[in-house]
Amino acid sequence: MSTNSVVMNTQSWVQHFIVAHNICPFAKKEVDKGSIHYEVYDGKQMEDALCCLMDLCRKLDEDNDIEAAMFIMPNGFSDFHEYLDLLDVANGLLAQQEYEGIYQLASFHPEYCFEGVDKADASHYTNRSPYPMLHIIREESLEKVLERYPNPEAIPERNITYCQELGVDTLEGILKGCRE
Repeated sequence: MSTNSVVMNTQSWVQHFIVAHNICPFAKKEVDKGSIHYEVYDGKQMEDALCCLMDLCRKLDEDNDIEAAMFIMPNGFSDFHEYLDLLDVANGLLAQQEYEGIYQLASFHPEYCFEGVDKADASHYTNRSPYPMLHIIREESLEKVLERYPNPEAIPERNITYCQELGVDTLEGILKGCRE
């Protein structure tokens, strides 16, 4: 699959799921502004992926017009547990490189499963995506928007309830449509 296809599929997922279903109430503004950067890492090695992730953080340091970045890994980390290992090391690396408090990572994966929740539950789709990816968020911007948003702590629970109402078949159809 080409880099362009991966980016287009991811943009489709952001537009047709995240924005259209208000999964992230802050995403539409950034999509409309064109301030989300999409970076594709087509390798499979954790060390190389982490190096690219740090390069992407430096890119955000240098370009304030990029509000958030999607670090997409279409060829690696398809095993969810391997992906969680990457996420754990990536969070540690952010702290080690003194990015803690500057950027935070949100995690998305095609097989995302919340611990302790039935594998068939629709709630997992709140974090399911066409490809394994890490979403890099500027913490300062997030804090500002959260100050103005009523009851932000209710967002995850609202998304879980909403996905359960939509049902697995509908959600899988949306996700599948973003992979084509």
